[in-house]
Amino acid sequence: MLDSWYENLLVSLLIVAVAFVARVVLGYVIRRSVRTIARRSEQRTGLSGKTAVILAKAGGADPERQARRVSTIGSLLRNVVNVVIVTVSVLTILSVWGVPMGPLIASAGVGGVALGFGAQSLVKDYLSGVFMLSEDQFGVGDMIQVGDLKGTVKEVTLRVTKLEDPSGAIWYVRNGEVLTLGNLTQGFSSTVVDIPVAIDEDPDRVRQVLSEAIAPIATEKAWKDVLMAPPEVLGVGSLQGGTMTMQVLLKTKANQQWGPMREVREYASEAFTAHGIRPPLITRIE
Repeated sequence: MLDSWYENLLVSLLIVAVAFVARVVLGYVIRRSVRTIARRSEQRTGLSGKTAVILAKAGGADPERQARRVSTIGSLLRNVVNVVIVTVSVLTILSVWGVPMGPLIASAGVGGVALGFGAQSLVKDYLSGVFMLSEDQFGVGDMIQVGDLKGTVKEVTLRVTKLEDPSGAIWYVRNGEVLTLGNLTQGFSSTVVDIPVAIDEDPDRVRQVLSEAIAPIATEKAWKDVLMAPPEVLGVGSLQGGTMTMQVLLKTKANQQWGPMREVREYASEAFTAHGIRPPLITRIE
């Protein structure tokens, strides 16, 4: 009897040792794979550092973002490996000590079915979170819009996504409830800036003055890494009342158009004042 107890104890310790070695080996393989995939992602661009960022602005793959995505997936794989190894080890050790597995597995199956019916929304949240992370739909720091809610992603878990809106309020969005999602940070932003002038000004002259005024923005240190193309004067956008509206097209990195928009308006105002181009005419109603 005592020999059998010692034998079971030794087998249990051996199972624990094998599980520990398997966890270490698989963890190493996952970490090594993550580093290799991240390195290959950067090599596919053929560039790194500032040059890679410039390429990403032009629509190419962002090595840093790809590295974060691969790292997130690697973390999920390590968690799955830990759960599987612990579960298998515990069941094996119980079997060694003579605990009947049939009733235990049957009970776990019945309990799992009951839990599944009672926690469908929870399972849905976790599955949606897995797909969101694996597909790189968004990440921490991205500006996203979920339905009527728009904000910056502060934290992403398998169950919920934590958003901060412009007013500073923190919103917790269940991943399973996200049906439509817009990422305002990936890709680029394109916007049109309206510059109003008097309706009787010469459109060609206004366009020339405006083009010369905003041209230096593309080479300024503050904006050259933000703009993806030089500002372009499109021409007259509308004629209404005493106002002629000139339109300027800006193409910037995602969600970074606000600074160049203010700069365009400031340069336009200074140039119009210097060249005597008048603001919109005020129509008085008698």
